[in-house]
Amino acid sequence: MSLPLIPAAKPIIGDDERAAVDRVLRSGMIAQGPEVKAFEVEFADQLVGGRQCVAVNSGTSGLHLGLLAAGIGPGDEVVVPSFTFAATGNSVVLAGATPVFADIEPDSFCLDPESVRATITPRTRAIMPVHLYGHPAAMHALRAIADEHGLLLFEDAAQAHGAQLDGAPVGSFGDFAMFSLYPTKNMTSGEGGMVACGSDEIARNVRLLRNQGMEVQYSNELIGFNARMTDVHAAIGRVQLTKVGGWTQQRRENAAFLDAALAEIPGVTTPPVLDGATHVYHQYTVRVAGDRDAIVRALRDEHGVGSGVYYPIPNHRLPSLAPYAPGLELPRTEEAAQQVISLPVHPSLAQGDLERIVHAVESTMKAGA
Repeated sequence: MSLPLIPAAKPIIGDDERAAVDRVLRSGMIAQGPEVKAFEVEFADQLVGGRQCVAVNSGTSGLHLGLLAAGIGPGDEVVVPSFTFAATGNSVVLAGATPVFADIEPDSFCLDPESVRATITPRTRAIMPVHLYGHPAAMHALRAIADEHGLLLFEDAAQAHGAQLDGAPVGSFGDFAMFSLYPTKNMTSGEGGMVACGSDEIARNVRLLRNQGMEVQYSNELIGFNARMTDVHAAIGRVQLTKVGGWTQQRRENAAFLDAALAEIPGVTTPPVLDGATHVYHQYTVRVAGDRDAIVRALRDEHGVGSGVYYPIPNHRLPSLAPYAPGLELPRTEEAAQQVISLPVHPSLAQGDLERIVHAVESTMKAGA
């Protein structure tokens, strides 16, 4: 008998979220309205130290509009990691600017400040790290580089709701930060994004850009987009905000169990957490020695353990983004892309699931998959 699959990720949508959606549908106020406004305030207070937040229809829209709101455009270069989802580099291109890819630190999988420093040219306008897998990037060192060269600093916090560095929440370091609310993130609104803004000017510009360039109806101040969040999505997000703290704690407890149980398995390197960092484990990402794809297949087919490989092709090798990085070599990025596997860590896991994951990894690595 085959074992039921333990999924790599599992969105949690319950009766509270359904009731919130029904409440909005009964109200007749379905487009951007009071739920969105309340969600923005509550998200700001709970996750980013009170910074102004603007809700949009996706995380990618949040990055795109944030860049435009900060004045990024043609002729500008923005330093980004290659080891991340393509939306980071895509958003820079969509803003009319040029993505410049830097290498990562091997432990955190986040931008390496010294690699960033080596990419800076007279055209560099900004640095945009990703808090990858829920581990905060080296924001203090990146801020020092940005200040030294007169650059803007942004945060792709798509995977890092509640992560902290030296007690300060991610999303509070940059000129803006974007949080994704996609279904598999640590919390969701069904779909959506939230932009935490470091200034009144950027916040107002994002609001204009998301709503056809207007704050007052039919008084369009600039060319904008329709990137609004609906009240239906915001209602889901407001409920999830009340639960994400408990879910995050469960993720951290699950990760601690996996750390202890996997640490002695040859060929497996568990994810370290750097000093001062609070990891929220959007993904629990290990490095493995051997045939990574065979290991993934064995975990699934022989043990019923799902996993994810994020990201097998670095951005600077993708057909869409490679033209911006001709001949570029990023050795630590390339190595990680060949070695990483993300194991289930989500809060729906039972103790038996965690034990099965450990047994599956141990058996697979011993078998030399």
